[in-house]
Amino acid sequence: MKTQALIFVLGTATLFGQAKLPPYTRQTLPNGATLIMLRKPDVPLVSVTAAFRGGSEAVAAEKTGLAAITAELLRRGTEKRTADQINEQLDSIGAVMNGGSDAQSSVVSVEFTTRTSAKALDLFADILLHPAFSEAEFKKLLAQRIDAVKSSKDNPARAIGQYFNPFVYPAGHPYARPSMGDETTLANITRDDVSAFFKKNYVGKNMILIAAGDFDPAQLGTQLTQLAAALPAGDAFPAPKVAPVQFAGGRLLLIDKPDATQTYFRIAMPGVDRYSRDRVPLMIINTLFGGRFTSMLNDALRVNAGLTYGARSQVTMDRAPGVIFIDTYTRTETTEKAIDMALDVLKGLRANGISAEQLASAKAYIKGGFPTQRLETADQLADVIGDLEIFGLNKGEIDDLFSSIDAVTVERANAVVKKYFTDANLQFLLVGNASKIQDSVKKYAPKVKVIAVTAPGFSAPAF
Repeated sequence: MKTQALIFVLGTATLFGQAKLPPYTRQTLPNGATLIMLRKPDVPLVSVTAAFRGGSEAVAAEKTGLAAITAELLRRGTEKRTADQINEQLDSIGAVMNGGSDAQSSVVSVEFTTRTSAKALDLFADILLHPAFSEAEFKKLLAQRIDAVKSSKDNPARAIGQYFNPFVYPAGHPYARPSMGDETTLANITRDDVSAFFKKNYVGKNMILIAAGDFDPAQLGTQLTQLAAALPAGDAFPAPKVAPVQFAGGRLLLIDKPDATQTYFRIAMPGVDRYSRDRVPLMIINTLFGGRFTSMLNDALRVNAGLTYGARSQVTMDRAPGVIFIDTYTRTETTEKAIDMALDVLKGLRANGISAEQLASAKAYIKGGFPTQRLETADQLADVIGDLEIFGLNKGEIDDLFSSIDAVTVERANAVVKKYFTDANLQFLLVGNASKIQDSVKKYAPKVKVIAVTAPGFSAPAF
């Protein structure tokens, strides 16, 4: 599910200015699986998503990447179909199938035309129920993933994202891992690990099976019920209890890439989880601060100063509390100037807050854009509903969102600014040429570490 940024989703239909999710049915099957069906007959397409609770959270730290590899291997061969045969059969009916994982879930989805439902569902069921996890495909995928994470270090824009979580989250935290693993953790994974992870996590009590689109509810309902029932009930994944992120002092980690001509940097502070009562005001404030092109950060660093092609901010919200961070890049020689300016914008937000005019602008921007951006198609609907289920949220998260946005006052918004947008104990992560910027950036934090981009993995050093 899409959970790694500040993403709020709205329904496609509006009534009296309020967004609403279309009606859907929800039932719990005997093996604990949840079956959800949403009929949307305007386009002859169907999206079916199987989401399983427990993504990278369910994996030991030394085997990070296992959840993603398992999800990808599902479509790389079954007991009766090879990977090539699966691809050929998908192409022959114009269907698209994907697999992946994030911190909270592992997901496999298929989208197909209404007239090809029987063939598409046969493929989908075979992949979910009879994966082969062949040794050859496992070794091939593992080698590809290891090459990919190594090559990401050649691209600072990608590398900073891999280093970020291990830096800002404490050791032992379920999010303190690179999203796809690294060359050290991937090398620890075996084919037996994949089979064991599948058997433990791809079970009825973890399953959310969602159909959205143009279908016959009776016919498809029977087919999906049979598919889900073929999985063992198993044990539900126990979501870990994690304390909020706290920073005892400012830190700066510089990833030295000697051939870099630009510096990529992120500046982080503690944030909230997906259930926080402050999540809607934070969405509004983040829109103004760095969540759109005409934001405070982008206006200052790109439009007015020409220091970057883009500056943004994010508020990550997962099951456990996340972080708020500034994210941008600049030429090596303007690194200090860009960081200073980003900090000035942050301090200005904290000191001055937002005005009534800015608040109204952000509300209109959010309410005007999200209905078409997030829930216009069947696959978007399936994704959003799955996201609500994974996090244990009800449809009021969507149906009441416009009224929640409208209820945010200037006073409430500015109280949230003071609460979260701090300039104390900031965490700085930089990827750039250390020989040219190290002396100028050490002023930003009392604790500074420099590591070579060529060092194995993405783990942060002890400070």
